[in-house]
Amino acid sequence: MYRAVKIRLIPTAEQEIMFRKSAGTARWAYNYFLSENRRTYEETGKGINEGEIRKHISNVLKKTTHTWLKEVSSNVMKQAVKDADIALKRFFKSVNGYPKYKSRHRSKPSFYVNYESLKRLPNGFQGEKLGYVKTASPLPKIKGSYSNPRISYDGKHWYLSVGYEVKPEKVELTGASIGIDLGVKELAVVSTGKIYGNINKTRKVRQLKKRLRRQQRKLSRRIEGNIAKRDSLNRPIWQRPLKECRNIERQNTIIRLTYKKLTDIRNNYLHQVTSEIVKTKPSRIVMEDLNVRGMMKNRHLSRAIAEQKFYEFKRQIKYKCERYGIQFVEVGRFYASSKICSSCGHVKADLRLSDRIYKCAECGLVIDRDLNAAINLANYKI
Repeated sequence: MYRAVKIRLIPTAEQEIMFRKSAGTARWAYNYFLSENRRTYEETGKGINEGEIRKHISNVLKKTTHTWLKEVSSNVMKQAVKDADIALKRFFKSVNGYPKYKSRHRSKPSFYVNYESLKRLPNGFQGEKLGYVKTASPLPKIKGSYSNPRISYDGKHWYLSVGYEVKPEKVELTGASIGIDLGVKELAVVSTGKIYGNINKTRKVRQLKKRLRRQQRKLSRRIEGNIAKRDSLNRPIWQRPLKECRNIERQNTIIRLTYKKLTDIRNNYLHQVTSEIVKTKPSRIVMEDLNVRGMMKNRHLSRAIAEQKFYEFKRQIKYKCERYGIQFVEVGRFYASSKICSSCGHVKADLRLSDRIYKCAECGLVIDRDLNAAINLANYKI
């Protein structure tokens, strides 16, 4: 199996400039392939091969109008063109939508590092045209080379992400089957009776969300104060040009860092919960395939559902199960786990969403609704 790791970098000022140049080159190459492919398709009715684009950039543009491409590694441009080609092929296979152009302001800066020249060193690594880059923690020791190394920026720090092959850990499993029921009131209820609360209800997260709302209102006032009050074309306020203002850029940075802090807190909590569940070493973990897209249509619950990050929870459970050799079972979304009595199997068809306590009319069982669903998932038979 493959494992990925993301390590924070501690670059020098010169290296950070090189990082930004490389990320800009990758963004330009990605957009250039998409624009050339669209232009060629409109003229001839056929697309263009990514190999032809790479040759044209290397043999023509780099030597004439785009000499700045020589400042960074050639593999940055090549891999960005390949990424755009992969995104386009996924669109034609109806896997994703049509790839969007990468924006300097909205897209996450990232670029590829040549895996052949990437060399692990004490407390850092050696990269092509990057020199020795110091890392906050050492890269994992492996035999061979790292897979798909990339450097990215999250608005505050630079990170190196690499993949490498590992053997699944051999652990002695308990033979138990665990069911996990995800929800909005509580993040997860396990069939063992363990309840993991909603991190978004904690004081720290609520204070951060309150701070975020204040900062967004502050940004709105600054934008409103910099919009031209008079317009010769009599355009509406939202269509009038916005004056350049460094205070608006600073405020956007503050908002972006607040979002990052919230995301880090939620992701860290998910890692703690999923690791604690998996380290109980059950033989099987059962979860329900939730229709998150359909749940998000409820305007009263959509924000709360998005903040719970159900997809990320399931993704982490999956790969951690694979690491320890635990069987992961995903039950179909039409399985009535909440309506079935976990004691006698009676189906309560008239169960409503507001009924938080499950009361069985046949055997008289009184149990928490989410715990009942988790037990039913644990007892699910394929």
